Amino acid sequence: MALLEILNLTKGFRSPDGSVTPILDVPSFSLDAGAQVALAGSSGSGKTTLLHLIAGILTPDSGSVEVDGTSVHTLSESKRDAFRARNIGYVFQTFNLLGGFTALENVLLGMTFGPGADREFAKSLLERLDLADRLDHRPGQLSIGQQQRVALARALANRPRLVLADEPTGNLDRKRSSEALDMIREMCAEQDAALLLVTHDSDALAKFDTTMDLTDVNRASTAFVDRSVN
Repeated sequence: MALLEILNLTKGFRSPDGSVTPILDVPSFSLDAGAQVALAGSSGSGKTTLLHLIAGILTPDSGSVEVDGTSVHTLSESKRDAFRARNIGYVFQTFNLLGGFTALENVLLGMTFGPGADREFAKSLLERLDLADRLDHRPGQLSIGQQQRVALARALANRPRLVLADEPTGNLDRKRSSEALDMIREMCAEQDAALLLVTHDSDALAKFDTTMDLTDVNRASTAFVDRSVN
């Protein structure tokens, strides 16, 4: 059964001269509950834009995104935020951790936007990711790999049905990248969460049984290449 359904999704960005450059034009895309799919695309192909549209962070120009039967973009902004917090986990490329808060606090803050903070579950996630001795460390006191694991714990803290991962290994070396991907896939499987990961890393793609190229999904992919937009 499809957990994620996309139909006729388009998004463009307006240039200073008023012209609109198409970024995404996705006629159809779906992801089954519990599935794990890697979507390949070069820098500038619209990968991050697609994930932002799925998560409801961006609003499409046209088309629809349904997650677990809910049309994301028909919700009001406040209801969309609440829906995202409860149903979608997002592992951002740059982690987006709050520098003034500890690892544990970053996860707990993410939980407050969903069902509510659960300190013991948050701790168990961080411990599962080998961060038991880093609970009280702030992001600036953690290695890049440790920050990535905190971001993963935060994404999984509300037990989402769908996890979106944007170039999650982009800041890691090859060994750490492999370990991080294994952790993401294993923990999504444990929580029965579907995973949609976007990347241009061939090593990351090789770990997935199901891979797709964004150029096969996005009809606008050849119309725009701008390295300021992932």
